[in-house]
Amino acid sequence: MSKRLERLLLAGLLAGASAATHADVSITRGATAIPDGEALASEDLTIANERLAFSIAVESAPPWGVPRGTLVDLAAVKDGEIDLDRIAFADFIPNNWSSWPNDGKEVEIVEDSAERAMVRIRRNWGDAWVTTTYTLEAGSDRIGLETEMENAGEAPLEAIRSGYTLWPDTGFLFGIPGLGDAKETVADEALTDRMVAYDRDWVFALHAPYFDRVNYEGQDMYLEHDLAPGESRTFDGWLQVVPEGDLAPVVAYEAERHGDPVGRIAGTLRNDSGEAPQGGLVMVEQDGHPYAWTLAEEGTFEMSLPAGEYSAYATGLGHANSEPVELTVTEGGEQTLEFAGMKGPGTLSLDVQDAETGEPRDARLAILEGQQPPVEFLGKQTFFTDLDPAGKAELALAPGDYRLSVNSGAGFTAEQQEIEVSLASGESVQKTLEINRLAEPNDDAWYGADLHHHANILEGTTPPEMVVKAQLATDLDLTFISDHDSTANHERFQELSDQRGLPFIPSIEVSASWGHMNPFPIDLAGEMQVDPGTDSVQEILADARRLNAEVIPLNHPFNDYGYLRNLANDTVPGGFATGFDLLELNAEVDNVPTRQTAQNLWDEGSRVYFTAGTDTHDAWNDLTGRIRMMAKVPGELTPRAFARALKDGHGYATQGPLLHPRNGLFGDSLRLPEGEAFTWQVDVVAVDGLKEARLIGQGGEVLETVALDGREASLSLTLDETVDGWVALEVDDQDDETAWSNPLWVEREQPGPYTSAVEG
Repeated sequence: MSKRLERLLLAGLLAGASAATHADVSITRGATAIPDGEALASEDLTIANERLAFSIAVESAPPWGVPRGTLVDLAAVKDGEIDLDRIAFADFIPNNWSSWPNDGKEVEIVEDSAERAMVRIRRNWGDAWVTTTYTLEAGSDRIGLETEMENAGEAPLEAIRSGYTLWPDTGFLFGIPGLGDAKETVADEALTDRMVAYDRDWVFALHAPYFDRVNYEGQDMYLEHDLAPGESRTFDGWLQVVPEGDLAPVVAYEAERHGDPVGRIAGTLRNDSGEAPQGGLVMVEQDGHPYAWTLAEEGTFEMSLPAGEYSAYATGLGHANSEPVELTVTEGGEQTLEFAGMKGPGTLSLDVQDAETGEPRDARLAILEGQQPPVEFLGKQTFFTDLDPAGKAELALAPGDYRLSVNSGAGFTAEQQEIEVSLASGESVQKTLEINRLAEPNDDAWYGADLHHHANILEGTTPPEMVVKAQLATDLDLTFISDHDSTANHERFQELSDQRGLPFIPSIEVSASWGHMNPFPIDLAGEMQVDPGTDSVQEILADARRLNAEVIPLNHPFNDYGYLRNLANDTVPGGFATGFDLLELNAEVDNVPTRQTAQNLWDEGSRVYFTAGTDTHDAWNDLTGRIRMMAKVPGELTPRAFARALKDGHGYATQGPLLHPRNGLFGDSLRLPEGEAFTWQVDVVAVDGLKEARLIGQGGEVLETVALDGREASLSLTLDETVDGWVALEVDDQDDETAWSNPLWVEREQPGPYTSAVEG
């Protein structure tokens, strides 16, 4: 029997049992019955009732090197059928995303009855023990979570950040109301103690009453605390599953947990034709912040709210928001709201062209002013031109006045432009926008790529086609993907890239808890043979070379799950290892330690160079290519030629400025007789205007500073007789975006009959 057939049969049996009993809870050992689930080993556990199902990876490898024993699958049960798995994982994290040294795990089924299932997982985090009990009761739409964290070591654990996480692998995020879209912040302004992952047909909520801060827009809900030797602390939380994209049940349970008095709102939605609007819902705000929404199925809605002051408005797919209504909800009170005359969408058709040639240009379009859908399944606020035909986009927007940004290489080869348009309900408007290209790095054989980018694996939410559109829109010359521990998207990326004649760099982000790396280019759709959760750094490096990686970069080496940080903390299996080629400058982290490390290595003569990438997971909400790596590739541009150029140091990382050395290529060796000076000539361009250039030398010393203005400049930088070892260039534009070059190596020779020369 095939594994797929076995899983389908098991799914049918489990669903049938749930439908027949309407209340029974079950625990099943083996490959999960949850469609698209990742818990596939013989000892894995699936727990289900008639409302939800979840799986624990007892033997299967969880993502990101997290120890086995974590919840990796979660799904709603709808009409007796188990829906798709919607998460990458949900777990208790001992200390933010620091490495997790682990060599122990115990799994205990505490109760397995028709009324209740309880499973206890005990794992060590170094000298601490983390024991989590999962409880599912018959008829419940939520999983009870209780975690005891005990410091069994002799040293205190100080200012650690511990708590539950919920990482969906599809859909959207609705963070903690009151905290806005902050990636990481304390929770002082939080209006609730829950975060939500959702789509049109499901909602998962993490309730975490202990939390005092969040990370990753609320996917991590932490408490900062200490644990003395022998001390323990208990954390309680709940994972709630709703089989449609409605937050009303989440708000109801939250009020129940808090013991809040509640009142009720109900009513109807109608468009200007008197019909129920497609995708209708009512958004409730509190203190000016989105608080929750409820769906208006067939134009009717109802919702319970904790007593308090709110405002509410109606909206729908492509519809203009109604005027807000102020609400005072009282205990036991009921209010009827009628939203009528809602106006439907108009259509904006755009052609984006090169101003000089009339050729189509790829572009990213974002709403700067105008109505933006408050719930993401109603539509995006960011759009891309089509792959075919190129340069064209058709946007269905709610009626109103709009100002949109148009990014076609903005900040690198062209300025960002804007377009204004007014749309009436049912109106179609056609616009043509011309892009003035101000820089052409390809003319001098310089090419750019965003060398850290995700698609729709694990927590990535961008389908391959959208990633390629995003990379084209920001004027990158090669496409690239590095999904976590997966090459499943490689062949699709190759197809899409071939359609547009672009070289594709296949990669993979090997994601151990102690450090990530992006080997590239690797064999198309090649598969890892190592386990990032258990294997040593040396074994992982060897496997990357087996996949024919030309270079192995260290990703974000100093963040919580960076190799160099965890090497210093002595939590890397295998410890120190040679074999890395590049250090990443990453758009999401503080890169100062990485740059300082690179300079320290250059001081020692180690030829380890830069790579650069955005670490984008959501190309709609994050800007692809905002940091990129430029490489000099004479001749045919291929993925391997690009990688070899970076390995040789023939490149620079940039957030905007473009660099063109004329007589000393980055990564090359400049041989100078003792006592002889040299003038290094570098042309620099910044479409947003130049500000300053700095010549950096041995020890990170600033040897020369040049104030700049205008868009172009030719630098003549003096390397006097004292310069020895290396020099590099930093250039800022008027927006304080920077380019950082790899070094030019300066080697002093004894006087002789030969003149100075630059060697590659």
